[in-house]
Amino acid sequence: MKNSKTKYAVLGVISLLGPMSGYDIKKFCDKSISFFWNENFGHLYPVLAQLESDGLILRSHSEEDTRKKLYIITDEGRKELKSWLIEPVEYQPERSELLLKLSFGNEMQLKDTICMLVAAKARNQLKYDQLNSIYEYYLNNDDAKKKPQYPYWLITLRYGITSLEASLKWFNEALEFLNKYEGRI
Repeated sequence: MKNSKTKYAVLGVISLLGPMSGYDIKKFCDKSISFFWNENFGHLYPVLAQLESDGLILRSHSEEDTRKKLYIITDEGRKELKSWLIEPVEYQPERSELLLKLSFGNEMQLKDTICMLVAAKARNQLKYDQLNSIYEYYLNNDDAKKKPQYPYWLITLRYGITSLEASLKWFNEALEFLNKYEGRI
């Protein structure tokens, strides 16, 4: 199997939460890691099949519903995950449709650019508010504090929050600049 990061995302989720169905893996990822890891889970089931074929996970069935497939990480899968976790992180340039469009902004009407920035800023503000809410929840949750992954959840959330703070500051600066620029043309 190609050294796909999806493979490690799946192994990590199963390692963290225990036996899970493919649907539950996707649902967890959508709710928890989607703010920093945008994964195309359209190919989740082929990845699960490959992980099973490679002996990194096992498939079993739910006791409540024998039609529901559950995936369990094997010792070999845990070893593979731990090996990947200690590897140096590869540089990944940010992919931003907004910045790509701004690179060609001279082809747009300035008012359309400003509208695009205002809408994008609103989306970032919403995500910022969501992450702050989640952060406060974990910060004040005694049960969460007992989990070994607690400090990692907090620092991951803080990364998202501080990144969004910087982004919101940039939006304000960009909008102020473009509004001043608009007055000159």
